[in-house]
Amino acid sequence: MEDPSKRLSFPRGVINLRCRFTGACQLRKMEVNAGVVAAAILVLCTWRFLNLMWFQPKKMEKLLRAQGLNGNSYRFMYGDMKEMAQMTIQAKSKPIGLKDDIVPRVLPFVHKSVATYGKICFTWMGRKPMVHIAEPTMIKEILANYYQFRRLRGGNPLIKMLTKGLVDVEGDQWVKHRKIINPAFHIEKLKHMVPAFYVSCNEMINKWENLLVGESSCEVDVWPYLQTMSSDVISRTAFGSSSEEGRKIFELQHEMIGLIMKSMRSTYIPGSMFLPTKRNKRMKEIEQKVKATIRSIIDRRVAAMKAGESNHNDLLGILLNSNYEETKQGMNKKSGLSIEEIIEECKLFYFTGQETTRDLLVWTMVLLGQYTNWQASARDEVLQVFGDKKPDFEGLSRLKVVNMIFNEVLRLFPPGPYLGRVVHKETKLGNIMLPAGTFLQMNIILLHYDCDIWGDDAKEFNPQRFSEGVLHVTKGQASYLPFGGGPRICIGQSFAMLEAKMALVMILQRFSFEISPSYSHAPHIVFTLQPQFGAQLILHRL
Repeated sequence: MEDPSKRLSFPRGVINLRCRFTGACQLRKMEVNAGVVAAAILVLCTWRFLNLMWFQPKKMEKLLRAQGLNGNSYRFMYGDMKEMAQMTIQAKSKPIGLKDDIVPRVLPFVHKSVATYGKICFTWMGRKPMVHIAEPTMIKEILANYYQFRRLRGGNPLIKMLTKGLVDVEGDQWVKHRKIINPAFHIEKLKHMVPAFYVSCNEMINKWENLLVGESSCEVDVWPYLQTMSSDVISRTAFGSSSEEGRKIFELQHEMIGLIMKSMRSTYIPGSMFLPTKRNKRMKEIEQKVKATIRSIIDRRVAAMKAGESNHNDLLGILLNSNYEETKQGMNKKSGLSIEEIIEECKLFYFTGQETTRDLLVWTMVLLGQYTNWQASARDEVLQVFGDKKPDFEGLSRLKVVNMIFNEVLRLFPPGPYLGRVVHKETKLGNIMLPAGTFLQMNIILLHYDCDIWGDDAKEFNPQRFSEGVLHVTKGQASYLPFGGGPRICIGQSFAMLEAKMALVMILQRFSFEISPSYSHAPHIVFTLQPQFGAQLILHRL
């Protein structure tokens, strides 16, 4: 055995020095490894950012150009959004002439792009290409295949505070919502709502008559009156005996629209809706109040249904009954809509139920105020069918000239000038292969103003073109889409048209009207196509 006394030994200072050196080396090695990892993470993040914001968009642009599509070159991160915003602000800065083409004012950037590159072209919504389409065959294909071409969502998520419900769901969820809501808009149910239409319209007419006391004529901005009337109609028809609470919902949602529009005028920053700003706090407060009010109405209705006292004559009652039947047949709660989903559908009734009708009526009055010969023709028909009597459903259904006028107004001033869709996977459209993530914009207003489809007078007001009906003039093409098309066509179009007929008939029975010299023609988009500076008309008592 080795003698322990002969083992080699080192001084304590040498040993400590060695330990320190070893520890320093290990620490240095760890620092180097950490630096390498940090550098790798930085490189990976940089690569992902550049791939997302540059390489992927450029690859998509190359694919679109290779198929013959023309459009703007991609610009880093923002695409065409800055130019689009600038052109919109400039277009809204001044009115146009009554005979001017409205497209350059309503969609200035789209108008410029299509004029430069053709009816099928592309621009950029940030890093995503937006393929613009104004060709009937391709639009028909898009609208028919709602599983492939999904509704375009994006932009400011605050808008969802207004437009959830049927318009926001997709696929099988949409099928379920549509099935349950359909009975509320069946023509037999709409007949029961005609008296509510009459009461609301009569209130507006009485206000106008009071303005004319002692006068044969006066100037009236009809726009705010039409807004109030259409919201009152939806209050009565949606909530029946709870219409007073319905009016409070309208006031809150009207305030919400104003706040959202202010938010949309600035660039949306992801996550900013969660910041405790005064505007965000108020919007959340409004949303909570609206939901609480609707929930209170629904709870009372559900209790009444259980007691056998339910009302099936208003939209909410019909919806609750339809939902109950669907749940009963499906044998589980998932077959129907939840209370939260019903609340969102009620909010949607309110938002869309008033927008379309008031827009249709205001542009009808503006056009008939210019084309007084058509106003006289419509009045002759109204007096022939009703005289000075109260309008009824059967008589409203027989109005041919009024129908022609409404169809032409909807062609020239469609409530939704465009429809958006998106493809989530590589999809073929016509002879074009669209890369995953491509946005699509169907420019309905361009379709409605296309001289190749409608003739040389496409930009003129000529209701006579609809004398044989819509199908005759369109020849089955997807060239007239004021309410959208395909399976997702607007569910409330019959409701809107019936309400508009009632209002116009009652107006024509009591007044003639013409455009006021103070009227400024300024159509612009605020969710729908509206008059920016109101609609000043000269009303004459008949």
